[in-house]
Amino acid sequence: MSDLYNRELSWLQFNDRVLQEARDKSVPLMQRLRFLGIFSNNQDEFIRVRLSHILRLAELKHKNPPKLSGGYTASELLPLIDSRLEVSRKIFLSAYSGIISEMERHGVYVIDETKLSEEQRRFCRQYFYSVVSIRLVPLLLRKRIDIPFLRDGEIYLAVKMKSAKGSRYAILQMPVSEACPRFVVLPSEKQRTDVIFLDDIIRLFLNDIFFMFSYNSITAYTFKIVRDAEFTLDDDVSKSMSEKMFQGLHKRERGRPVRLVYDRTMPDDVLQTIIRQLPIRKSGQLEPGGRYHRLCDLMKFPVVHAGLEASKAQPMLHPLIDPFDSILKVIRKQDILLCYPYHTFNHFINLLHEAAVDPRVQSIQITLYRTAAHSKVIHALLSAARNGKQVTALVELKARFDEGQNMDNTELLQNGGVKVVHSLEELKVHCKLLLIERREGRGCRGYVYAGTGNFNEDTTRLYSDFGLLTTDEQVVDDSRKVFDFLQNTHKHPVYKRLIVSPYYMRKQIETVIENEIKHARKGKKAYIYAKFNSLTDEKMVKKFYEASQSGVEVRLIIRGACCLQAGVKGLSERIKVHSIVDQYLEHARLLMVCNDGAPLSWIMSADLMTRNLDRRVEVGISIRDKRLQATLKAYFDIQWRDNTKARLIAPPFDNSYVPRLPGEEAHRSQTELYHYFETHHA
Repeated sequence: MSDLYNRELSWLQFNDRVLQEARDKSVPLMQRLRFLGIFSNNQDEFIRVRLSHILRLAELKHKNPPKLSGGYTASELLPLIDSRLEVSRKIFLSAYSGIISEMERHGVYVIDETKLSEEQRRFCRQYFYSVVSIRLVPLLLRKRIDIPFLRDGEIYLAVKMKSAKGSRYAILQMPVSEACPRFVVLPSEKQRTDVIFLDDIIRLFLNDIFFMFSYNSITAYTFKIVRDAEFTLDDDVSKSMSEKMFQGLHKRERGRPVRLVYDRTMPDDVLQTIIRQLPIRKSGQLEPGGRYHRLCDLMKFPVVHAGLEASKAQPMLHPLIDPFDSILKVIRKQDILLCYPYHTFNHFINLLHEAAVDPRVQSIQITLYRTAAHSKVIHALLSAARNGKQVTALVELKARFDEGQNMDNTELLQNGGVKVVHSLEELKVHCKLLLIERREGRGCRGYVYAGTGNFNEDTTRLYSDFGLLTTDEQVVDDSRKVFDFLQNTHKHPVYKRLIVSPYYMRKQIETVIENEIKHARKGKKAYIYAKFNSLTDEKMVKKFYEASQSGVEVRLIIRGACCLQAGVKGLSERIKVHSIVDQYLEHARLLMVCNDGAPLSWIMSADLMTRNLDRRVEVGISIRDKRLQATLKAYFDIQWRDNTKARLIAPPFDNSYVPRLPGEEAHRSQTELYHYFETHHA
């Protein structure tokens, strides 16, 4: 038995926890439907990224193929992944059917084109001609002409026109967009709401689309293609990073198909027509499904019944920040810890706007990994540049699936007078750092924000994250060094308060763990409490094993993939791992240790993954303020006692919930954290 649990199987186990939320009757019904959308989106990304990677490894011809985490070769792992995907798919379909039935009991019906009233048919006809038809481009399939290029993740209808002379085939790409959504709310009777898939509106008017052909019958079947999301950059030194990114995106869009998902009622001749011109194998790469695909769109199912929706608590103001006062002045007095989504991200936006107009602010430097589509952060930076500030933005073009957005941000910022810096090809900048320089007295004072989550006002309403605001001189000096390094990567400075990868973070975290091991071996109290999204780095896992065997109490909250096997006799008996999946995505990273009674705390942008520690620029910051240390400790303790949404991550890896002891009250950490911050005034 390997000491490590396989990364891919662990990640699939995490997505099964998302599926658990969709099946949990205590979760509001429409939120359960959207959890199905999240599950579907996650599963597609897994196939694009992780499964594609395993397929590439399996195709390499090695006499002694390399072992992956868990001791599997790629060829050994593939059937296990396929089996897990198939089991999850069946559970998903059962959950979807159950939720649809429950919705009907509350008067919400998802109907198809065969169940429309006359009024609804008239509505659909008007909607089709005014919204849908202008966006449709039918593509005929002919024997001597290659199949048109089919985009990754898009929804297609395979159309069969049957006549006495034979059959004719065509493909329609579903024109899903904000202007043409996947779900359409129909005119409905009182006490009832009918919703229809866009797919079925198109099916209803197939005769209108293909009126120029003669046939006896016409039918349409949904399918989608999932392509390999591997991203490679040209090594031509004469090309700019933007040119390389554009070409890399084009190559990825045309990546090889790794899975064809299709309506299981699709006739074999239609299926073979599609398969014939795709480089796809039958084994494990063909997935028969239901009538509808790309159900990640369920995340955007319209709000049709307020009583079936989850209540959303409004983010609150930090008690020390007055919305009509200077935030810079508040930070000068004391460090501020923002905890999203409980605190509002507007504080950060307001800080940028204040810096943009403050005549004493000289410069603003920021790292941008992911931003909102219409970003207030970008707007504030442009405002600062227009007001004569020196604004520098490190825009990470290689943020997976946000490359196009970040290329657009680059152009927008550069046109607005912002200096834009891009990272080196082999180094991804994932840290969340802001440095504002302001003239004060005879010198210049720096203001720093270091966080765990992106500068994205949309996701801060959905993700839990930390952000520290400080004027601590050591932190400011370290932040200057980070931004200098980002623009001059040949420099490797030494930091006092920040822990920075790729050159120092691994060693510093290892040193912190080793110190706890030393204390435990001397019979002193020793603990490591940590919260991360993923724990997959083998060296880190083994360091935690060593800590456990030395007497250190280890408590870990890991949302996603976790290769550590907790609670194994002789290996990890003092380690417990929980995972919380609830209304908000647990995204914060936190490390706390006992340190012989003088506790130490860090928040950081990195997960304990090899890529974060060795191939990315990440920043962690030590929290020195005792008030804020107490806040983080309370935060962790509240999450650790969760016995409602927390799962045990340990062999046999069955996603069992943390047990509730007899007579013990129910604890749901996200709800309790909101109440904590309502009354906490530090």
